[in-house]
Amino acid sequence: MLNQPKGLIPAALANMGERFGFYTMMAILTLFLMSKFGISGEEAGVLYSIFYASIYALALVGGIIADKTENYKRTIMAGLVVMSIGYLLLSMPSLIVSKWIALSVLLVIAFGNGLFKGNLQAIVGQLYDNEKYSSKRDSGFQIFYMFINIGGMVAPFAAVWMRNWFVKSQGYAYNSDLPGLCWQYKNGVMSQEVLNGRYTELATSVSNGVTPDIATFADNYLNAFNTGFHYAFSVAIFAMIISLLVFVFYKKGLPDKKSAVQKSNISGMSKEEIKQDAKEIKQRILALLAVYGVVIFFWFSFHQNGLTLTMFAKDYTQLKFLGMDISAELFQSINPFVVVFLTPIVMVFFAFLAKRGKEPSTPKKIGIGMGIAAFAFVLMVVGSVGLPVFKEVEAMGGLSFDQRVTPWLLFATYFILTVAELFISPLGISFVSKVAPAHLQGLMQGCWLAATAIGNISLFLGAMMYENISISVTWSVFVIVCAISMITMFSMVKWLERVAK
Repeated sequence: MLNQPKGLIPAALANMGERFGFYTMMAILTLFLMSKFGISGEEAGVLYSIFYASIYALALVGGIIADKTENYKRTIMAGLVVMSIGYLLLSMPSLIVSKWIALSVLLVIAFGNGLFKGNLQAIVGQLYDNEKYSSKRDSGFQIFYMFINIGGMVAPFAAVWMRNWFVKSQGYAYNSDLPGLCWQYKNGVMSQEVLNGRYTELATSVSNGVTPDIATFADNYLNAFNTGFHYAFSVAIFAMIISLLVFVFYKKGLPDKKSAVQKSNISGMSKEEIKQDAKEIKQRILALLAVYGVVIFFWFSFHQNGLTLTMFAKDYTQLKFLGMDISAELFQSINPFVVVFLTPIVMVFFAFLAKRGKEPSTPKKIGIGMGIAAFAFVLMVVGSVGLPVFKEVEAMGGLSFDQRVTPWLLFATYFILTVAELFISPLGISFVSKVAPAHLQGLMQGCWLAATAIGNISLFLGAMMYENISISVTWSVFVIVCAISMITMFSMVKWLERVAK
């Protein structure tokens, strides 16, 4: 494809399972934690932050393991197996009886992801160490990023279908507001007005029009809803198995760093390393650290898509699209869908600029991406003006359909955020693979993911703001964060361009 190395597409297909699991979690994890354990969005946000930070922080551990053993391929296969075990455990309702057990299982998945993610990216980077393909590194990572997101397109639909199928099999219909209302009833904090009004009305509507015993209904609906969530996680196991089979079948065609090192000199240094003196290596590492520092704030903002933006979909958005009922989780499919279908257009656009000698450098593209992300949250600020704070919504038992905003607001926001992602994520990975010293490829890819982890460990701040202050002010914080990061990135562009030459 477009004169890319042969191993690119098999590597991307091997990554589809990981993306499938990732977007399954993006779609349902926050809502699952709130529904399963009756916790607030803020508390669910803390668990969500720990999990997503661990995914990327443990990639640093995975990079160190691969660099030390000099066996990237076995580390990658081990990661797929460990992730599969984690999803299997998460799909067992009788096992996940507390939020701490749930967090422990989530950390198993995160460790498997850490063994897998950065090391596969490092192998893809090694495909472009060949001078024949070195000029196609950016476009190669864009193609890689496009293909791996095919799994992400399908995941939210598969998870929601599995959850809703089980709820229906228990004699109920899906309603996103009911789990929270059921917990309010069970905890004795529901007002009499909501009990006699919205709660009873919704309970009747999902029970085939028959008003159920309200006390029994709360337990039964939560059990059906949460068990359906558990089974939804199991779908990711099949995607992992497919990825493992693809990788095993095609792994011989991928670079083998261990063999390359063994064929070099007695000291264990490759030819590439010899060319990089100590000063150059120091400059490369400093440049990478600077970029890591900027993208921390992008991921802090971007990964709100599985937390506060998902909560916004549930609490403030009309869940109807083109006359059809939709689930809050399905908004997560927009991101991978846009990645897959917009990447070729972005590539053609950059190729058009390149032919005229006007293509921005990778650092400039990252800076532009930060500005685009800021604009996405400006849209959310404008669309949220006048909405009541969350605590008021909770006290009312939820907003009526007419009080909610159009789903087009989230469609547009996700679209713009994905455009920003295409300017930052695949090109950032490409920049790391190009600038990282040859003997530190796995470690530097792990550091890129560790920077993402730092952004993710702060995600709960978004949920905290969401539940306690004005919604529009919450989105304004992300506008400011992205704008400052854009300015910082552009201030470093000339230095980064020199280092990357």
